[in-house]
Amino acid sequence: MIDKKKFYINGEWVDPINKQSLDVIDPSTEKSCATISLGGKEDVNKAVNAAKKAYETWGFSSKEERVKLLENLYVLYKKRWADIANAITMEMGAPKDFSTKLQTGTGASHIKSFIRYLKEFKFEKPLGEHAPDQRIIYEPKGVCALITPWNWPMNQVCLKVIPALSAGCTMVLKPSELAPLSSMILAEIIHEAKFPSGVFNLVNGDGATTGDALTSHPEVNMISFTGSTRAGALISQNAAKDFKRVSLELGGKGANIIFKDADPEAIERGALRCFRNSGQSCNAPTRMLVEKSMYDEAVERLKKYANEFQVDDPNKEGEHIGPVISETQFNKIQTLIKKGIDEGAKLVSGGPGKPNGLDKGYYVKPTVFADVKNDMEIARTEIFGPVLSVMPFETEEEAIKIANDTPYGLTNYIQTQDPEKVKRVARKLRSGMVDVNGAGIAVDAPFGGFKHSGIGREAGSEGLVEFLEVKSVGGWN
Repeated sequence: MIDKKKFYINGEWVDPINKQSLDVIDPSTEKSCATISLGGKEDVNKAVNAAKKAYETWGFSSKEERVKLLENLYVLYKKRWADIANAITMEMGAPKDFSTKLQTGTGASHIKSFIRYLKEFKFEKPLGEHAPDQRIIYEPKGVCALITPWNWPMNQVCLKVIPALSAGCTMVLKPSELAPLSSMILAEIIHEAKFPSGVFNLVNGDGATTGDALTSHPEVNMISFTGSTRAGALISQNAAKDFKRVSLELGGKGANIIFKDADPEAIERGALRCFRNSGQSCNAPTRMLVEKSMYDEAVERLKKYANEFQVDDPNKEGEHIGPVISETQFNKIQTLIKKGIDEGAKLVSGGPGKPNGLDKGYYVKPTVFADVKNDMEIARTEIFGPVLSVMPFETEEEAIKIANDTPYGLTNYIQTQDPEKVKRVARKLRSGMVDVNGAGIAVDAPFGGFKHSGIGREAGSEGLVEFLEVKSVGGWN
């Protein structure tokens, strides 16, 4: 059992003020792998005050100083790569190859990317040639509450911590209590990189107590949250009381529109993107819309693909998926699978229960439903498991209408070899991102959504600007 009961506050690992422990469960074994502490209001207050004090100097640090520290952080991150990957496999069940290449790799990519954008960013610039005495200044927003999820631990943490550091903000990070171990390694790396005390602080805890204390704290200037739409709404209410700045990256229910002229791998690629990470990605294409002339063929191909798709122990090497994060999440997915059957969707593969031979651990069968109607619960709810809903369409206009008929608007997908069709459809899809023919979204492209999928953008220059306020100065000579 790993003891991780301390918090990182003001440059030190400290004991919680009021001790309350929580076991971190390895989802592949259903057994405890570590123990953390749940932070209370006093711990949060201590961390916020440390961040507020540190801001007095860090908020006015030079770009060059921040670049140097971040470059050192990047070197140290690479040295701890294996430790981070192993922690992610243990805490959230990502298979070791996937954890090493993608889960840990995305964190490194974001660090490298933000260093580049920080070097290029102009924190002071003239308004324009028409107004030579007018100056635009970008300043850090101040003390930030950063609340991150369990499904992509390092990806989401680095999308917040690194631009906040780059901007000159100070922060308190609350990683998910379900998967906090990799974030605690990052705290060790930040300490080793010699960032000033109080600039970065970490307090573990749950949403109801620790998260609420953070998001309602009067000295917090900005909240950056990634998680469920329901939690995002509650956080917005807390923020509204004293006009905190808010950035929210929330849920999704992406549509993958497959036209009859799609490339030969489009069907299987779409299923892989849905099942990858055990379906626990907000930008997963969980609704597959297939042109009617190839619909029956697509369903048969999906049946074969899903039936052969491997689910196994995350500690094994290979291209398989592991368990979902928790018993609560497993039960939610099972309930929704049964709901799909009850609603009259055609179960093509998978279904209720665990895969054969995997009785221990929160494993879910890769599941495909055909003949889904867009008003069914499985088509409207973010299941967050390896469950794909397939439905036919006849015209381009109908496909766009179905795709947009959702409260979410994070990522949609288009599969066609017609470049003009790509442009027409992409412009009409109401989502923050559109992935065409498996091209993917660049690591530094703005990440975020429309509607219930959130507010603001992460990654690249847009992600850096999220942590900056804009000041106009007249009479600058």
